[in-house]
Amino acid sequence: MATNSGIEWTEQTWNPVTGCTKVSPGCKNCYAETMARRLKAMKANGYEKGFELTLHPERLGQPLQRSKPTTYFVNSMSDLFHEDIKDSFIDKVFDVIARAPQHTFQILTKRAERLAQYANGRTIPSNAWLGVSVEDKDYGVPRIDLLRDVEGVTRFLSVEPLLEDIGQINLKGIHWVIVGGESGPKARPMKPEWAIKLRDQCVAANVPFFFKQWGNWGPDGTRRSKKANGRDLQGQTHNGYPLIACVGISEEYV
Repeated sequence: MATNSGIEWTEQTWNPVTGCTKVSPGCKNCYAETMARRLKAMKANGYEKGFELTLHPERLGQPLQRSKPTTYFVNSMSDLFHEDIKDSFIDKVFDVIARAPQHTFQILTKRAERLAQYANGRTIPSNAWLGVSVEDKDYGVPRIDLLRDVEGVTRFLSVEPLLEDIGQINLKGIHWVIVGGESGPKARPMKPEWAIKLRDQCVAANVPFFFKQWGNWGPDGTRRSKKANGRDLQGQTHNGYPLIACVGISEEYV
């Protein structure tokens, strides 16, 4: 079944695909890989192959079984636009999304080229929010332009883990920005000024800003538990969320 999520910006996760391969520095300490190995050791259903890419067609209908409007993070344990997933399977995922208009589906990818290629000529359901990961300048920032070319959807950036100052970015056509530091035993620190610069850009562009976490390195540069570091940025909690309906994009954000 789809499961309740501890991720602050969603409600449940839905994983019709599990497993992935690394494509950029943000993947180095992948939480999903660690979790998949743990689930395999626990002999959890669906993780017999650990983090090897695996399709789960039997899970496709899970959101259709729930009538209560729910926000789903799609493939928290994979990447829907992985190069080894055929378009025909991605079509099935979007077909379910279209058949469940009461829900919102958040799809995040590091494979922005494949996303743009897939979306070209297709109508993406209006309740699908599409996002890209932006961890640095070289790999992450170029994904933003590719996302911007996808028409008729709510577009968001997951700037997590934020690994460096990514500078001034173009937020035209972007409807939501999530920022966070890395957690885990090998977490890399995030400097406060990197996150503050992004928050200030969002404020200036009137784009909702969500600060997810510091991770295992606090704003003072001290390593401690993720919970102890919290998620306040300059003494304030930022829970910005898209204010637009999935159908149609407000001129306020374009």
